[in-house]
Amino acid sequence: MSMETQSTTDSEQSEMDIEILRVDYTHEPHRQSLLRLLSEYANDPAIGSPGMSKRAQQRVATELAQRPNAVSLFAMINHPNNRAEAIGLANCFEVFSTFAAAPVLNVHDVMVSAPHRGKGVGSLLMQAITDLANERNCCKVTLEVYRGNQPARSLYSKIGFAGTELNSELGETLFLSKRLEGDE
Repeated sequence: MSMETQSTTDSEQSEMDIEILRVDYTHEPHRQSLLRLLSEYANDPAIGSPGMSKRAQQRVATELAQRPNAVSLFAMINHPNNRAEAIGLANCFEVFSTFAAAPVLNVHDVMVSAPHRGKGVGSLLMQAITDLANERNCCKVTLEVYRGNQPARSLYSKIGFAGTELNSELGETLFLSKRLEGDE
């Protein structure tokens, strides 16, 4: 999947060249960046996670590589010294809508490293996810977000995401989970 280099402007009005690219789970620098960003995300107080276990850290890239329905994207900033740095990450999984008889792209994780938030990087990642879903002929993109995560909710609303209410008498669809033995 080729992604074009896109630019965004930060609050100081200096240009940042951001490239969105697909993560290669077998490429060691990508594996390291994936783990660094996931660890930052897992330790972010906004999501209330206890962080990643050592076992998860050791296995995540290998496990993702074994799943043909998994796709991850990096937002890369190109520094003036020709050094690229991963500053954003999206982990997505293609699932299937039986009602639409079409694929769905679920955004499982999306994050921007703290120093780069509020600069349009999340918007670029979300646009790349939408482009990827269109390339795969998906009928929709889904994600879950904490009710109290106002910056993320504002972004998602601005780009067209809304709660799912198929039947107004039944109300909004809830996202539930059940921990299994061995789940960390």
